[in-house]
Amino acid sequence: MTTPVSQPRRVERLVQGRATSDGDGVKLTRVLTHELQLRLDPFLMLDAFGSDEAADYIGGFPSHPHRGFETITYMIAGRMRHKDSAGHEGLLEDGGVQWMTAGRGVIHSELPEQEEGRMEGFQLWLNLPGRDKLCEPWYQDFPASAIPEVVTETATVRVIAGEHAGVKGAMQRDATQPLYLDVHLAPGASLAQALPEGHHAFVYVYRGSLGIAGTEVARQRMAILAQQAGSDGVVLQAGTEPTRALLIAGRPLREPIAQYGPFVMNTQQEIFQAVEDFRAGRLA
Repeated sequence: MTTPVSQPRRVERLVQGRATSDGDGVKLTRVLTHELQLRLDPFLMLDAFGSDEAADYIGGFPSHPHRGFETITYMIAGRMRHKDSAGHEGLLEDGGVQWMTAGRGVIHSELPEQEEGRMEGFQLWLNLPGRDKLCEPWYQDFPASAIPEVVTETATVRVIAGEHAGVKGAMQRDATQPLYLDVHLAPGASLAQALPEGHHAFVYVYRGSLGIAGTEVARQRMAILAQQAGSDGVVLQAGTEPTRALLIAGRPLREPIAQYGPFVMNTQQEIFQAVEDFRAGRLA
């Protein structure tokens, strides 16, 4: 059972991601870019990666630092090993999620444990409020079996964070109240999801296509949902083929964002300190 939506949100704009590479040459699409950070606060970045060619991903992401935010990696297909300077280690496999709070600082690596086959997934960056940016690093792996699912005849919803149809996700966060759903729809099926009026929200389609309040959202497009007074949710309508999409929303922090590569703080002075701490070996 889904929550009825009486005033669904419209699509404000459609975004096509930018092809780029990161880590040791991993090819990916940056969907949520720096220019959209304030509009989609508390989310800082969304990368989509997917290839059957080992050369596109085999280098992985060797050791690199983070401070001031959280990373959520969702693996659709493939195997990736995580290790970090806080002593955490885990293997991310098909359907699994890795949730890492960088906090005051961590150095980690994410390296493929495969030399052929498909690797596909997403990495989302979720900001931390200023009061929590220097918290202790934290890490949790969720295998596919630990991600709650809501299944009907025409839809499957994997609830990574937040809540759908009364089912709470694998993770909850008080400050940002993130909603992270992986929605699978049969051709022509629809799904309604309640959204608080003030939360920022977007949808990324990675299989098939969707209709949202009269706007068609094609594969590999992100739809930023409008901030409409009185809106209470969104309705997703699949096209003529099986469709899969991420629905992501959260409560904005409305704090200044200062970013320098893998460090996200509130002020430039805090960025200078992060760089200094990294160079001095204080993140390890």
